[in-house]
Amino acid sequence: MTREELVWELDRQVKLVRTEYGLTQEAMARALGMSKKTLVEIEKGRSSLGWMGAAAFCTVFSGSQVLGRLLGGEASDMVRALAFQDLRPTYPPTMGGRVWWRTVEMRGGFRIQQNILSQHYRALDSQNGRVCSSFDLEQVRRQVDELEVRG
Repeated sequence: MTREELVWELDRQVKLVRTEYGLTQEAMARALGMSKKTLVEIEKGRSSLGWMGAAAFCTVFSGSQVLGRLLGGEASDMVRALAFQDLRPTYPPTMGGRVWWRTVEMRGGFRIQQNILSQHYRALDSQNGRVCSSFDLEQVRRQVDELEVRG
């Protein structure tokens, strides 16, 4: 999935999430830091959240069941995977992937997992710390291999 594809999917879910949270258009627009007019245009398919708006949407409504079902868990995971694509940040520990993740393979002291809905990959160290994430399994493998060589 690309950033553009994520934004397109999220644009289509705005009204459902607003309904899920019981918000008026005015209240949701205020929560997202946009005008009601802009929100109405997004809900009608005439405008878009854009990347920054999508990231804010996923953060503000991270507990949404609508977004959880669409993206396979917490929406912010998907945003991080796309935001850090081709970058190598230091991630905080995870819960180890008990619900939305399946282990694809073990490589040394690392576990490569794939999200069962969004299909993106991540690698965890032995303490469940995320070391990388991407939609490209080969990229995750290369990063894990580099960490094993350095380790």
